[in-house]
Amino acid sequence: MRKINRPPCPNPTALATRYNHPDNKPSLGAASFGKCMYCEEKILSSQFGDIEHIKPKSRFPELEFEWNNLGLVCSKCNNAKSNKYDEATPFIDPYTEDPEDYILAAGTFLVHKRGSERGELTISEITLNRSDLVEKRHEKIKRIGKTIDSCFRTKNETLKNNALNELIEEANEDKEYSLCVKYLLKSHEIL
Repeated sequence: MRKINRPPCPNPTALATRYNHPDNKPSLGAASFGKCMYCEEKILSSQFGDIEHIKPKSRFPELEFEWNNLGLVCSKCNNAKSNKYDEATPFIDPYTEDPEDYILAAGTFLVHKRGSERGELTISEITLNRSDLVEKRHEKIKRIGKTIDSCFRTKNETLKNNALNELIEEANEDKEYSLCVKYLLKSHEIL
């Protein structure tokens, strides 16, 4: 989960009666680089994605058509979150907060920072360490690890610098599972 900059509402008039207006998903998708706002899986290339109500519309009907309450999620995160919401310990909202204040990556797993109940609740209730995600993160981390090894084995500085630049690129917010990659590169003192 990475910080996302919320774009302006593309059609405020239509939003007043239709949160899933056809203009909304592309706008939210562009802001999250086509990734789920929670698990960072690329969704728009392989599935429709869902418009998520950060505060569930079933419990907060007054926020159903509020732009600041909407985000783009994959169906698995949407189903896991469902209408769960604890006002005393709300899920992390990557549009208004930096998730790294609450969550960090330890290899292929997301873990909450010490004492962060919000991080712990967000990870557990939205199932951000579900087996399919851990497996996909593992495959990405394994590929990145091989590139790191190759990078530091070569004696050629040009090849090494090219590989380092490619590695750093993989930690950019537009890349799938970039939080895990970012922490891996930090552990190897690449970032």
